[in-house]
Amino acid sequence: MAEESGAQMDPELPVVRLCVEGMRAEADGRADTAHALFRRAWDIAADDYEACIVAHYLARHQSSPEGTLRWNQECLDRADLVGDERVRGFYPSLYVNIGHAYQKLGQLDLAHAYFVRAAECVSEIPEGRYGDWNRFAVAAGLRSTAAGAGTLVLGPEAGTGAAGEGAGEQAGPWAVDERIGELLARWCARAELPALGLTLPAYLGYLGTDDDRLRLRTALHMVHAGRRLPADEQTALGEVIGSAALR
Repeated sequence: MAEESGAQMDPELPVVRLCVEGMRAEADGRADTAHALFRRAWDIAADDYEACIVAHYLARHQSSPEGTLRWNQECLDRADLVGDERVRGFYPSLYVNIGHAYQKLGQLDLAHAYFVRAAECVSEIPEGRYGDWNRFAVAAGLRSTAAGAGTLVLGPEAGTGAAGEGAGEQAGPWAVDERIGELLARWCARAELPALGLTLPAYLGYLGTDDDRLRLRTALHMVHAGRRLPADEQTALGEVIGSAALR
């Protein structure tokens, strides 16, 4: 977690060595061995920073949602106690993990609140695959916990979105016009790879910022300009690009 978020740790620290061994055991499918290594690392953690790192891995080896939440909360609490630049890039994934834990427990309001917090700080993660993964997870979490039930997206008219009357009032800025999802589903079904390659990253990581709108609109415009889609999809895509939600 530390290196992926942009932080640096001393590879010679005993806790770090144990966590590296644990990750290798995970990759080899030796879950019990990995858990034992992470427990040893927890037992010797010298400060809140080291405990924060280890708690992240212990959370992944719990047999119940309650246990996962407990260790993710421990990780967040320790990060708060550290309170410096070393943990700054940890928070997006910490909030996402807690959001997922509450989601599994059926506490969607709390889950959504943590996904919102993740969205507010996701830019702290350096650009790259790890940053993309977190952005995708945040966007998916926000949509799946919106209004406490199901995926809520904006339809052609914000006031009467896909979730029924009043959906526009419940949807957040991260909600995406449902027509885009419908087009993507059709492209997936027939392996429309160029269109998917251009559009999916911008769609999956859409959090409703001005940059996100520009990125998604640009990707959709490039697909539309290629004029390789069936006529009905060209028309639908043109309507989406011109919609108020992407302006």
